[in-house]
Amino acid sequence: MNIVNSSTIAAIATAHGVGSIAIVRLSGPEALSIAQKLSKRKSIQTRRAHLVTLYDEHDEPIDQAILIYFQAPKSFTGEDVIEFQCHGGIVVANMILQEVLKSGARLANPGEFSKRAFLNGKIDLSEAEAIAKMIEAKSEDAAKILAKQIKGELKNYIENLREKLIRILAYVEVNIDYAEEDLPHDLQKQIEQQLNDIQKELQKIVASSKRRAGLIEGFKIAIIGKPNTGKSSLLNALLDYERAIVSDIAGTTRDTIEESVRIGTHLVRFVDTAGIREAHDAIEKIGIERSIQAIEESDIVIAMFDASKPLDAEDRKIIELIQKYQGQKEFIVVANKVDQGKAIDLADFDALYMSVKKDITPLTQKLQTLLDSFANTQEIMLVTNRQIEAVTAALDNIIQAQTPLQMGELEIFAFHINKAIEAIGSITRPMQSSELLDKMFGEFCLGK
Repeated sequence: MNIVNSSTIAAIATAHGVGSIAIVRLSGPEALSIAQKLSKRKSIQTRRAHLVTLYDEHDEPIDQAILIYFQAPKSFTGEDVIEFQCHGGIVVANMILQEVLKSGARLANPGEFSKRAFLNGKIDLSEAEAIAKMIEAKSEDAAKILAKQIKGELKNYIENLREKLIRILAYVEVNIDYAEEDLPHDLQKQIEQQLNDIQKELQKIVASSKRRAGLIEGFKIAIIGKPNTGKSSLLNALLDYERAIVSDIAGTTRDTIEESVRIGTHLVRFVDTAGIREAHDAIEKIGIERSIQAIEESDIVIAMFDASKPLDAEDRKIIELIQKYQGQKEFIVVANKVDQGKAIDLADFDALYMSVKKDITPLTQKLQTLLDSFANTQEIMLVTNRQIEAVTAALDNIIQAQTPLQMGELEIFAFHINKAIEAIGSITRPMQSSELLDKMFGEFCLGK
């Protein structure tokens, strides 16, 4: 597909701020002529780095820069693309951008370069989303996963899956044309088995993608426990500075406190919650409600107990929460203050007995092992909510198609398989509408 764009767009492609190099990017039919005008060069070879002086409209020099020309269609967008690599900082790049705009280009909308690449068939939507996520990657593992997706790993998987569903649909459509005849029994069994295999595979991918979402967005870890179990002390030890107030007075932390820290290669956001107990006032009640919400929103939960005191009703409330969310969340149980005595047995929860004020190494090592386990898999990963929703919609239709298949209602079966194919296909190339694409690419960075 080749979409003709009449306008030439421009934007600063590098982050704002002080740096050694800044890049101003152009794409469109006037990109080359604008570059010739600013550089006063008549001949610009494609894919060659040219050292040029750039001039403003009054023939005053702006900067000495590297100019690179990517001729259509062999460019990121599929159009003529120019890059000016100038000296860094805000001023020079903005001066060049202003001259480019005066020469006939317009300022690009966020994500418009990637949108043009998509419309011109240079990338599919899964690759475009991976590019956007790569910029925001929170860990080395995220970068590796996204690099595979940019290379086309998800696209190839989706195309293969789509082919399987189309083949199934084709077999059934032939039999619909000969309505007097039933679907051959052996063929029906084969289709049922194929659909069952596809269903299990997609369910596994959706569950795995949700569980591993922290690799892309950053993991969220909630620290829970009754008051005075050492939650704030743990947060301060993890951060290596006094972020939370530590006091022997119960209820000192009355709201959630959030801070980020790196564990191994992973960026982790810790949430120190208010102690979970019976609230004595409205503010404390809100804090406790937010603590429970933090559990529900977290990837991992650290449940803390005071090892020096026997379990009480408030501790049992924490145990109830562990049992309620076990299977949905990863839990690490910490028996703190073991230096003051050991009055509890939490062997059933594989608890870590330690003193967070003395040494948190056992906890950080266990966290790193757990976080690494999310990354150590070769499974396909869906990296956006849109992709997860698309696969979930396909799954729903595959499940709904199975009863009509068994009942011989082939038209209804074909309807659901068509819907599943449409949902799966939307991951790489959705039904196009200008409004939909504007919304998707509008979330990208300016200059991408």
